Parts: sequence; structure tokens; C-alpha cells
Amino acid sequence: MNKIEDISVEETSAPVGAKVLGVNLKEALNYEVTQYLNTLLDRHAVLIFPEQFLEPNEFVRAGEIFGKIMPQQLKKYVLKDHPLVGYNSTKDLPIKDGRLQVRGENYHTDHSNFECPPRATALVAVEIPSSGGDTQFVDTRMAFDCLNEDLKVKATNFSSRHVHQSSKSPRELTKLSSKDLAVIPETTQPLVIKHPTSGRPALYLNTGRMEGIEGLPENEGYELIGTLYEHSIQPQFEYRHRWTKGEMVIWDNRSVMHQANADYDPLEYRYLYRIMIEGPKIERYVPMH
Repeated sequence: MNKIEDISVEETSAPVGAKVLGVNLKEALNYEVTQYLNTLLDRHAVLIFPEQFLEPNEFVRAGEIFGKIMPQQLKKYVLKDHPLVGYNSTKDLPIKDGRLQVRGENYHTDHSNFECPPRATALVAVEIPSSGGDTQFVDTRMAFDCLNEDLKVKATNFSSRHVHQSSKSPRELTKLSSKDLAVIPETTQPLVIKHPTSGRPALYLNTGRMEGIEGLPENEGYELIGTLYEHSIQPQFEYRHRWTKGEMVIWDNRSVMHQANADYDPLEYRYLYRIMIEGPKIERYVPMH
């Protein structure tokens, strides 16, 4: 097993996403297979590996196929014996008006407040509810391609400050003590980035962290963010992933935004392992004239 000729790829009907069959992530991979899987991630942005059933140490090794594992930002949600592995658990979520308050609701890209945000994020489904709890992805490369020319030009000229939680955030992020907040990074990111491998432009948005637009009045800046965000989350850019137990899903944070859904019975258990892969500094996209 784990020979490149045994691997098959089933693309989704959406702009992103492909199921990878014929790979056992519990076993060692040769260089050819590793390179191929990295190429698939750059191409499809979301990869699904069914029926892997990875333990935390196996999950870390599988993640290392795609690069060095990045430490979790919020240490309260890491496994005690595996500090590089985070977790998403229903038991940590508050319930308001009979509905779970999920941390990952609202489309975003992970850790955009880091100068070098993660190349990719991966999850392993340990326990899933009988229905609901899907993860949605939108292709921010295609979203940029489909902007009108005026917005393309405008977006490529601006940047935004990314902080722990924007003053205009549509969702409440994890509350931190002043001590913990002091070590959370902040940075400025361009609105349109260049993919480090393909060179493709993509919108780079995280409304939970973006503190306006540098060089624009506050109202105009947030209006531009809102316009780009609403454009990006249209159905034609979306892949909606319905989880099955034991699968690993990894996605490219430079090509997609993602969001979690709280549309499942709060009495049912949903538990996933989570890791992130280190990435390079974000590069601004500069159009060729």
C-alpha cells in the first residue's frame, strides 16, 4: 500500500475538495507519494482521507507529510499528552437558547493574526453527531477571480490589521486574560494574497480579526471588508463537508475560508482532533500589467 499507482482521487462537484483513496496514513510514505499529496493539496485546497482512525501521535505524523506542525494558539484546548494536537469538543461549548455556541462559526482563515499563519489545518473526526456539524469551505481564489475589475484593483491596494478579536467581530472568540492576550500576535495582512506555490491570487479575509482597512476611514474600510466577505461566501464558491467517523480532512488556509456549524443536537457528542501546519509569511498579490 501507499504506492502512487494505488492512489485514486475523486473530485467533489464543488470548486474545491477531493477525496483521496488508496492511502494509509498510519504507514510511512515514500518521497514520491508525499510530493504527490502536497501537489493535490495545492490543487484542490481541501483533501479528504476516509477511514483513517488516527490516534494523536499518528495524526501528528500524518500532518508532517505537509510540513512542520505549528503549536496551537489557545493552550486550553490541547491534549495533555500531545501538546501539538488541539481538539474541538462539544463539552467545551456553551449553550444559548438551546443552541451550541461553536467557536468556528462564521467563515474565516486560521490564525490570520500571525505574520506567518498556518499553511494548512487538519481535523480528524473522533466522534460525530448523527446529523449536522458539517464544515463549509469557500474558494477564495475563485471568489477573487469573479470580482468585478474595479473591486479587484481596489482590493489589491489595501491591507488590514489582524488582531485577536476585531471590535466589529461577528462572533465572540475565546475570552483571554490580559496576560494571555499580551502574547497573542497582531499583524497586517494584504486583502489579496499570492499563493506561494501556484502564484494564484486569493482574497484573504477573517472578519473576526480584521480591524478595519489601513488608509481608509473606519466606515469605508468595514464596508469594503463586508462587500468582499459577502461576495466570497456565495454558494457557487462553496464545498460543504459532511463528516464521517475516522476520516482526516486537511485544507489550505491560503486558498479557502471555512466555518463550523452548530446545527446538531447539543446533547450529542462531537469531538475532533486538530493540528496546523506551519506556513511562510503571507505575500501580497501584485497584478501583472
